[in-house]
Amino acid sequence: MRKPLLVLSALSLTVSMTCLADIQINGFASIKAGTSTGSDKTLYGYTDTIDFKNESLFAIQVRSDLGDKLSVTAQVMGRGSNDFDARFEWAFLTYELTESMRINAGRLRTPFYRYSDFMDVGFAYDWLRVPQGVYGLGFNNLEGLSLYHTAHLGEFDSTLQLLLGSYSGDISLAGNPASADIKNIAGVTWELERGWWSVRTAYLSGKVSIDAPALAPLFTGLTQAGLPGLVAALDFNDDQSEFIGLGITLDQGDWVLISEYNRINVKNSFFAKRENYYLSLGYRFDSITPFVSFEREDHRSKSAIYQPYTTVLPPQLLQPLIAVVESQSVDTKTWNLGLRYDFHPAAALKAQYSNEKNTLTDNRNDAFAVGVDIVF
Repeated sequence: MRKPLLVLSALSLTVSMTCLADIQINGFASIKAGTSTGSDKTLYGYTDTIDFKNESLFAIQVRSDLGDKLSVTAQVMGRGSNDFDARFEWAFLTYELTESMRINAGRLRTPFYRYSDFMDVGFAYDWLRVPQGVYGLGFNNLEGLSLYHTAHLGEFDSTLQLLLGSYSGDISLAGNPASADIKNIAGVTWELERGWWSVRTAYLSGKVSIDAPALAPLFTGLTQAGLPGLVAALDFNDDQSEFIGLGITLDQGDWVLISEYNRINVKNSFFAKRENYYLSLGYRFDSITPFVSFEREDHRSKSAIYQPYTTVLPPQLLQPLIAVVESQSVDTKTWNLGLRYDFHPAAALKAQYSNEKNTLTDNRNDAFAVGVDIVF
């Protein structure tokens, strides 16, 4: 049984506090503390000083049934990493077209991953955090429309989602602040479930434009050097992006195995071709679940962009050009060892040790964290 998700769904129906006849309020929280094991090690925002804010959060979700198959949902969250400033994560309208089909419109969670809708709800999974090597694209929400359709296909439960939307917001690019504008986001996800196993696929695409002021001097210099074509191969100007994801879950009650893989690319840009995956295995001893997982990030820089110019460009342009392109190169392997203890029907105590090896630099970083995840 997919225990965490089933419990979460049940709680949203039975534990939520009803303030008025047509309003439901529920929420979740994570109180976490963590540290790295050395002064020269940093991972997931942790240093060698114990930090209680980095991954802690509080959230409230309000749903109001407006009648005639129309409802509105909003989720407000405060993250410790942002001094618990409250921000809207979700805000959308839902209209029930039929018993098996509904449409959402507004600010939605982008369905890149299996746990996209629950990635902040720590109670929904056994890890202390979702696998960062896979769940680290940089943005998780969009503004748009989403159509859900559920059905029975023989012995399978089918959930199909179609979406259209856009994203505009701040990101980090080549280690510098930037603003992204992703238009014409279109995607489809499909999950098939039968008994103790399920398979989920996802495909999304969009047109990416990014404004990075820190890169402007390099682009200007290359243009003045008579290389506008090289600039076009580097910058993000309405470039086509593609996300492909696959997830598999095997849950027989005691043993639980979960794996996800994704591939990401943005054409005509210096954005590296990314392949990420994780494999997680756990065993439930009643209320205690130990687990081990492995994550891999393989981001291959597009060195072919600058290689034809290594003997042509002056050092003041060639060196920053290479630095920008190679900043996208990532090759890490991360092992996680952890434990979940369900000490309460609505709360779980967790501990996790993570060790990441950067195979490009042969450096290791690690972090140990403990926390309590709650739903209410």
